[in-house]
Amino acid sequence: MFRIIGGDGKEYGPIGVDDVRRWIAEGRLNAQTLAKAEGGASWQPLGAFPEFADVLGAQERPQIIAPSGVPLPPAALAGWQAQILARHAHVRIGHCLAASWNLWISNFGLLTGAALLYWLIQTVCGRIPLMGWVYWVFDGVFLGGLYIVYLRRIRGQPATIGDLFSGFTIAFVQLLLAGFISGLLGTLATLCCLVIPGIYLLVAWTFSVPLVADKRLEFWSAMELSRKIVTRTWFEIAVILLVPMLPVIALYLLEFVNTFSLLFPALETMMRSGSPDPGKISEVMQQAAQVSPLHELARQLALLLVLPFAIGARMFAYEDLFGTRSASNP
Repeated sequence: MFRIIGGDGKEYGPIGVDDVRRWIAEGRLNAQTLAKAEGGASWQPLGAFPEFADVLGAQERPQIIAPSGVPLPPAALAGWQAQILARHAHVRIGHCLAASWNLWISNFGLLTGAALLYWLIQTVCGRIPLMGWVYWVFDGVFLGGLYIVYLRRIRGQPATIGDLFSGFTIAFVQLLLAGFISGLLGTLATLCCLVIPGIYLLVAWTFSVPLVADKRLEFWSAMELSRKIVTRTWFEIAVILLVPMLPVIALYLLEFVNTFSLLFPALETMMRSGSPDPGKISEVMQQAAQVSPLHELARQLALLLVLPFAIGARMFAYEDLFGTRSASNP
């Protein structure tokens, strides 16, 4: 009989050898799962017990699927998802940020070039009437390609700037749906005054697109798996998303302060006079409109500068949650 520490940190058992073997075969346990035999003195990984060596050796659930490879069959994919859900979720904030910086420096041309191309496509489409809306629908496809570039370099695999467009060939429809549906639902929740639920969902669905691009999950399965795992480490993921974007956020706040400083005197004068002055209001609005493009240009340039660092930090967090873990880093 054995006692098991589940992925949620709770103790289960005692259960028999046959049950343990069945749970391993179902992907609920792996070689790093802590277990203790009845009457045993200490907890050990299941890989240390010879009675489970054969079933652990038979586990074939790759943690990395090459973007150009063949997707896992449904049974193996379901087992992989069960294994991810069963293990303890943890994210190392400092590691993700530091590793992203080092990755960027050591692959500066590739990662900067891929981020620049992604930024150019996004920016140019946003300046063309109606194309901004069209691009928003396709953003998940481009973003999936950008994630693939980073994941390949994180894993020591070759990558090129052209991989940015790989989303059009590996999982086009599912990437489109993952990016569009997750963004739309999160944005709608925020705009409908459900700010906290909206922010929660936008963070929780962060890994929907990379799960489709990397693991070939169907879009809703990817959204659900991302939500379930990120919920366990929501604040850590939020910090990883927020920290690289601080310069952009600071520029948004600066624009708000400047606009308010222009409008407030006019509003104060109107309130004191008791009658609105259309001419004054029009003058103030024109001043605000002249300043706004400068702020937008500054924000776009800041976004371009931080984008490689931000994407890298996000992908290292993805690897923490969904990638292969060694026995020393369970």
